[in-house]
Parts: sequence; structure tokens; C-alpha cells
Amino acid sequence: MPYTIAYYNASVQAAIDEWPTGINACYVRIVEQMEVSGPNLGLPHTRSFGDGLFEIRARGEEGIGRAFFCSLAGRRIVILHGFIKKTQQTPQKELKLARKRLREVLNG
Repeated sequence: MPYTIAYYNASVQAAIDEWPTGINACYVRIVEQMEVSGPNLGLPHTRSFGDGLFEIRARGEEGIGRAFFCSLAGRRIVILHGFIKKTQQTPQKELKLARKRLREVLNG
């Protein structure tokens, strides 16, 4: 039974759709694999941030994209937030937003 991908809201999906072509192509390949195999692909494709928060690690010639997600009952994966990475470490404001959305999704 395959997994389904959902987005936190339409603006999250639109922002990811606007990523540069190479980064977006990598993201799509990873998400397609998650639909078949589940969310736990491991490095270099996905990584855990703890407490049910994970990231998709998309890379292209144009740079690096990150999309935070969580996995819910019923084989659902929810993409919470996406951004183009410009620094070595994940910016705290991006992580804080993803954790806030994770709490909202988990608490209804």
C-alpha cells in the first residue's frame, strides 16, 4: 500500500514548486520514492530532526533545498515547510516554523 503526500497548505506546495529546476527535480525524485518506500529513506535523502520532524534533502546544481515533513497514521506524509538553504546550518527561524506546524498537525 503506497504512502500519500499532503502539504500543510497550498503556499507550501507553491513555494516548493518554484524552486530552481535541478533542486525541484531532486525533490520530486525523493518524494516519489517516499510514496513507494515510506518516509524513512535515510541519508542522503532524508534526516530526522527528532520528535517526529524530518527533512527532505534536495540538491541540484543551483544549490540545496530542504523540506520539513512528518509522518502520520494511515501512511500519510505531510510536507510542513520548504526553503532554499543559503547557509551551512539550518536557520533557526525555518526550524521553528516547521516545529510550530508539526505541533498544529499533530494536535489537530
